[in-house]
Amino acid sequence: MTPPDDRHEIAALRALIAASPRPANLAERRARMESITAIDPIPLDIAMAPLQIGAMAAEWSLAPGSDARKALLFFHGGGYLSGSLKSHRTMVTGAGRAAGIRTLAIDYRRAPEHPFPAALEDARAAWDFLATQGYGPGDILVGGDSAGGGLTLALCLALKAERLPLPAGLWLVSPWTDLKITGASIAEKDADDPLIHRGYLQELAEAYLAGRTPADDPLVSPLYGDLAGLPPALIQVGTAETLLDDAVRLARRLALADGRATLSVWPRMIHAWPIWHARLAAGRAALAEMGAFARAQLG
Repeated sequence: MTPPDDRHEIAALRALIAASPRPANLAERRARMESITAIDPIPLDIAMAPLQIGAMAAEWSLAPGSDARKALLFFHGGGYLSGSLKSHRTMVTGAGRAAGIRTLAIDYRRAPEHPFPAALEDARAAWDFLATQGYGPGDILVGGDSAGGGLTLALCLALKAERLPLPAGLWLVSPWTDLKITGASIAEKDADDPLIHRGYLQELAEAYLAGRTPADDPLVSPLYGDLAGLPPALIQVGTAETLLDDAVRLARRLALADGRATLSVWPRMIHAWPIWHARLAAGRAALAEMGAFARAQLG
C-alpha cells in the first residue's frame, strides 16, 4: 500500500522539479537532469568502483552484505539524450541494496552525437563484459528506467535474435517502449505529468532515430517486437505519467506472448520516481518490490 504521507512527499518533489524548468540548450539540459536526480547523495557504506568497458565508462556498486556473484546490469533513462552515471547513481545503488546484489551501470553513448544503434551496441558490450567476469545469464537481472527500460528490452530482443541465453529477469521502471508515441495516456496525463510531454518525446525520438531508423523498429520500440520467450519482467509505472500506456501495453503484449509480467501501478507517482527514493516512501517501497522480484528470479 502506498504510504499515507506520499501526497506531501510527491508535492514537494513536484515543487523541486518546477523550480528548475528544462532549458533549450542540450548541455544545460543534461546538467539540469543531474541537478534534480542526483540531489540525494549515496550512502557512505556503498562500495563504488569505476571501470572502463572498452572506451565506455561504467561503475560497479556493492552494498554491505550483498552477493557479488549476482548482478544488476542497469541502463539509465534520459530519452537517449540525457542521463549519466551521476544522474542515476542514487537509484542504481538503492536497487542493488534492495536486491542484495552487485550492480553495473554504464555510461552508454547518447544522441544526437551518437544515434541508434550506439546505445544498443554499448548495452551489448556491457552484457558481454559481464560474461568475461564470470557471470552467467542466470546470474544477471537487467533493468532501467524510461529509455533505459526500452534499451533493456532491445538488448533482450537482440540476444533472442541470435538465439543466445537471456537474463534471469527484467526490471522496467516507467519504460519508454513506443517511439511512435501512440499511447492514449500521452494526452490523457499531459496535465498531470511534470516531466514528459509529447513535444519533448518527439524531439528525443527524432534525435535518436536520426532519420535513418523507423520509429516502429523493435530495437528502438520494443512494443512492436516479438516478445515471446522474454524473461519474467517487473514493470513499475506511476499513474501521473504520460508514458503510463507504454507500460500497460507492454504488459499486455507480454501476456499475449505467454510471458510472465508483473505490472505494478503506483498511485500519484511521477516518471521514474524511484530515483528519489531517499525522499519518497513510495520510491523505497518500489525498490523493495524490485528486491523481492530480483531474489525470486536470481535464486
